Amino acid sequence: MGMPIGKIADLLKAKVLTPELDLYNEVEKAFTSDLMSDVLTGDYHRTLLITGLSNLQCIRTAEMSDISEIIIGRQKEVSREMVDLAIEKDIVLLQTPYSLFRISGILYKAGIAPVY
Repeated sequence: MGMPIGKIADLLKAKVLTPELDLYNEVEKAFTSDLMSDVLTGDYHRTLLITGLSNLQCIRTAEMSDISEIIIGRQKEVSREMVDLAIEKDIVLLQTPYSLFRISGILYKAGIAPVY
């Protein structure tokens, strides 16, 4: 069961940092990690990356892992450079004040499957 990333943004009271990108992309699974080397271990098509890491490495890692949606938790600062790179790589970027634990719980309850 998938869910449009725009609906996920609503569920998490998230700010959409890349509103010019398609918010109808369907997300089927979610993966929580601050360790980008873990993110590089698989192909995560239709998977949302939940992270507290807010830097360019996060965007570049998502691109290499075929991830097109990222949510930054804990209200971490997101730089303009990071937003610009996300737009360039066609990666929807969300920001929420919620903890990574809370984000994961809300999405799991809403039917988003875990990767593992």
